[in-house]
Amino acid sequence: MPPTTAIVWHTTSDGRIDVENPSWQAFTGQHLDEYRGWSWSQAVHPEDREGVLRRWHAAVEAGGVFVLHYRLRRHDGQYREVMSQGAPVFCGGAVREWVGTCVDVTAERRAQAALRASEERLRFLDCIGQATRGLTDATETMAVTARLLGEHLGAMRCAYADVEADNDRFTIRSDWSRAGVPSSAGVYSLDLFGPQATSNLRNGRHLVVNDVDRELGDAGGGRMFNAIGIKAVICAGLVKQGRLVAMMAVHQDVPRRWTPQEISMVGEVVERSWAHIERVRADAKLREQDRHKDEFLATLAHELRNPLAPIKYAIAMLRLSADPGRQAQAHGVIERQTTHMARLIDDLLDVSRISRGLITLQCRSVPLRPLLLEAVETARPALDAARHRLALELPGEDVLLDADPARVVQMVGNLLSNAAKYTPDGGDIRLAGWAAGGRAVVEVADNGVGVPPDQQGRLFQMFTQLHHSAGRAQGGLGIGLSLVKRLAEMHGGAVRMRSDGLDEGSTFTVELPLAQAVARPGVPPQAQVHEAPPPRAAALRVLVVEDNPDGSAMLVSLLEALGHRVARAADGPEALRQAAALRPQLVLLDLGLPGMDGCEVARRLRADAELCGAALVALTGWGAERDRLRTAEAGFDAHLTKPVEPDALRAVVSRCASRAAGEGQGTHFA
Repeated sequence: MPPTTAIVWHTTSDGRIDVENPSWQAFTGQHLDEYRGWSWSQAVHPEDREGVLRRWHAAVEAGGVFVLHYRLRRHDGQYREVMSQGAPVFCGGAVREWVGTCVDVTAERRAQAALRASEERLRFLDCIGQATRGLTDATETMAVTARLLGEHLGAMRCAYADVEADNDRFTIRSDWSRAGVPSSAGVYSLDLFGPQATSNLRNGRHLVVNDVDRELGDAGGGRMFNAIGIKAVICAGLVKQGRLVAMMAVHQDVPRRWTPQEISMVGEVVERSWAHIERVRADAKLREQDRHKDEFLATLAHELRNPLAPIKYAIAMLRLSADPGRQAQAHGVIERQTTHMARLIDDLLDVSRISRGLITLQCRSVPLRPLLLEAVETARPALDAARHRLALELPGEDVLLDADPARVVQMVGNLLSNAAKYTPDGGDIRLAGWAAGGRAVVEVADNGVGVPPDQQGRLFQMFTQLHHSAGRAQGGLGIGLSLVKRLAEMHGGAVRMRSDGLDEGSTFTVELPLAQAVARPGVPPQAQVHEAPPPRAAALRVLVVEDNPDGSAMLVSLLEALGHRVARAADGPEALRQAAALRPQLVLLDLGLPGMDGCEVARRLRADAELCGAALVALTGWGAERDRLRTAEAGFDAHLTKPVEPDALRAVVSRCASRAAGEGQGTHFA
C-alpha cells in the first residue's frame, strides 16, 4: 500500500483529541492513549512543538481559520514536513469542534528548496563569470574567484592552487582571507597534508574535513593544517587525463559541518575556474606570440634592409669611380653584406628545419680543437670590429667528439658572436674546451652586459631579445641562442647559461658527447674540418637557365670570367632550344621558372639521348631535405641554395670538369 500522505483530524472546541482518529493513527503510528488530549503534540518535531502549540492556542482563542507548517513524525520515525489547515465548526454561535487536514508536503518543499538552491548556485556562478570574464591575467582571475567564493561561504580563507606535473608540488599564487587572517600563498608538497589528502585529491575525490583535530590528528595531516590555522576544510581537486592539475580550498578556523551543497559548489567552481584560467593563459600566450611575431618581422625587415644600404652605396661608387682602391673597397662591402644576409636567411631556414624535424646530423668522430679554431674564424670579424681580447684555452687533439662538425662550428660561432655583440668594445672573451666525465665541454665567457636573473629563463626562446641589452644588440633576429640549444639537444647534449646579473658578464656552457673511438688513422684533424680549395676548372660549355635578369647576367659574367663558354635562357622552352644548340656539359637550372618549371626541364633533358649526359645543377631558394629529394628524383646531380657562394659554385664546376674528363662519370658530384 502507498504510504499515507494526508490526515483528516478533528478535535474538541478547546483543541484536544478525545476520540480515536484512524488517519492520524495511520500516519503517526500513535495509539489513542498516546495522542489523547494534547499528547498529539508529541509527534511534532521538538524544535517546532512550542511554536505549533502557541499558534494553535491562539487560533482556538480567535476562533478563525489557520494554516500551520511544521515537521511531524511519521510511523517509521522520519519527520515529514506537513501543512496543517484547520477551521472551527459552529453550533448556536459557539465553536462545537475543530476539523482540518495535515498534508505531507515534504517532496514539494524539498523541490522548492532545491530549486532555490539551484537558482542561488547559478546566480553565484554567473557572478563569478561576470567578475572574471574581462580579466586577462591568470593570477588576478584566481584572486577574484577565491574572494567571491570565500565571501559566499562565509569562510576564513579561500585559495586556488596550480599543481605541478609531479602530482605533488602545488603553488598558491594568490588567496583571499578575512581581515587579520594571514595569507597561505606559497609552494607546498601535497604529501605534507597526510595520506587522506593525497589519496583523495590524486584520485579525483574531494577532501572534506569537518574537524581537523578529531578526524585527522597529527599523523594524518592535522599538524600541517593547524600550522596554517585550519580547523575545517573543503579541498576540491581537479583531475584531467589522470593527473591532478588544480585545487580549490576553503578553510575555516573553527570546526564546521560542511553541507553537500557547499561541497558541490567548491567542486564546480574549481572546474570552471581551471577552464577559464587555462583560456586566459592560452590567450596570454597567443598575445605574447603575436608580440614576438611583430617584433621579429620588424627586426627581420630592419636586418635585411641594413645590408641593402651599403650594397647600394657600393654599387653607386662602382659606377662613379674608376679608382682601383675604391672599387676594391666597394667589392669588399658587397661581399661582406651579402654574406651577412645569406647567414640571416640560413639561420631562419635552420630554425624552421629543426622545428619540423628535417635536419639530419652528419655525425662522426672529429677532434674538438680544430672546430673551435674554425668557429673563432667565423666570429673573427665581429671580435675584431669591437677590439675584443679573445683568450683561448683549447683541448688537446685527443678530445674527440661524436658530432656533426659543421653544426658544432655553427654553435660555437653563434656563442662567440653573441658574446661580441653584448660585450662593450675592448672587452674580454674566453673560449675554452675540455673533456669531463664522458662529455666534451665548451665554454664561452665574457665580461659584457650580463643578464638579470628574472630574464635568464627566456634567453633560449625563439626571437628573444632582452630589453636591457637592446642598445648592444647591433642587429640580429634573436634566434642564435635558440639554434644553439636545439642543435646541442639534437646531439644528445645540453647548453646552460650563468650570469650574476647586469654588467656581470655571462658564461655559456655547451656539453656534447665524446666519441667512443679515435679518429680514423692517417687523417689529420684539420683534414676532417677543412677542405682544400678546388683547382681552377677546365673550360666547359655551360647553360644558365634563370628568369631573374640581374641574377642571370651576373652568373654568366662570373662563369665567363672563369673561362667557360656560357649561354643563357630565361624560361623552359628557351632552355631546351639553347641546350640543343650548345650541347652543354653543365646546366645551372633555376627551379622557379615561369610556365615549365626547372624539374620538368630537367626531366626533358634527361629524356633526350643527345643531352642526357650533361651535369644538371639545381639553383633554388628552397633548401630543405624534401626539396633536395625532389630535385634528385627529377634527375639533378647537385642542389645549390641561393644565394650561391662563389666558392661553392667553383667547386661544382670543377667537379663537373673532372667528370667531363672521364673521372667519376655517371655519379653525383655534389
